[in-house]
Amino acid sequence: MIKLVITENEDMQRLDRFLKKYLRNASLSYIYKLIRKDIKINGKRGSAETILKQGDELALYISEENFESLKEKKKTQRAKKQFNIAYEDENIIIVEKPFGLLTHGDSSEKKNHLANQVISYLIEKGDYRPDRERTFVPSPVNRLDRNTTGLVIFGKNSRSLQTLNLMIREKGYISKYYLTVVAGELEEELILKDKMEKDNNKNMVKVMPMEEEGGKVIETIARPILSKNGFTLVEVELVTGRTHQIRAHLGGAGYPVIGDTKYGDLSANRQIEKRFGLTTQFLHAYKLSFHEAEAPLQYMIGKEIEGKLPQNLEKIRHELFD
Repeated sequence: MIKLVITENEDMQRLDRFLKKYLRNASLSYIYKLIRKDIKINGKRGSAETILKQGDELALYISEENFESLKEKKKTQRAKKQFNIAYEDENIIIVEKPFGLLTHGDSSEKKNHLANQVISYLIEKGDYRPDRERTFVPSPVNRLDRNTTGLVIFGKNSRSLQTLNLMIREKGYISKYYLTVVAGELEEELILKDKMEKDNNKNMVKVMPMEEEGGKVIETIARPILSKNGFTLVEVELVTGRTHQIRAHLGGAGYPVIGDTKYGDLSANRQIEKRFGLTTQFLHAYKLSFHEAEAPLQYMIGKEIEGKLPQNLEKIRHELFD
């Protein structure tokens, strides 16, 4: 028999989800069989939906050898820090993702991505001890495209991560703002609300009117800051957060993001590339405003976290508008 005591970073998880993360080599059918026949929580049978609480004792009626074979051996791949820190406390860290870096790893890049860099930094600080954790890993709650720069939020412990995920998912908690430069002189605030459909084969999205069937609702607010010589510096508030939303929405409204090869204006992009060497979108997640927050993050209410434009984008902004 194996005994496990639920820790603070494992609190408030469903039993089946805890087991999926901890016994990574086990099949789903095996996990559900364990729950039905070979697991007790505080001496009683539970179900897949049972919520585990800190201090609960799990008894797994399997052999030590079987148990060890079901656990995936942890591999911590250290990655050199390339990000700047915009804000950090005991619960969260908000970092500035540089250009060209994936937020999460994928099949082509499993080591040098932002999530791994933040984990490596927290290990070095002593804020994260993977040798003491069975299931928890510090993780981002928002995601930026590889070539979009700016602020990404990470939860440093399980409760904060769960809370941040809720706050990002639901409206009214956190407002996300971007800086971009668009082709065309935008004179008034744009409030855009449409539907969007993704084409996975082309890795592009199509913006559709609200009255059309299908698609997901997208909402974007664009506020002009400075206009000059056919370009506008714009603050974009992302009301919903979907893949390529800002680029597709502004492009469809007639104000494409400069440098954007998917939804941009070919003539404007040539002009910008010739002058500044920019070959990807000018899009920077520069500000986060916390309006409401759940425990344990209520102290974040009223805070605004801002990041700086990367040097190459600041040069473009300065030369176009100053």
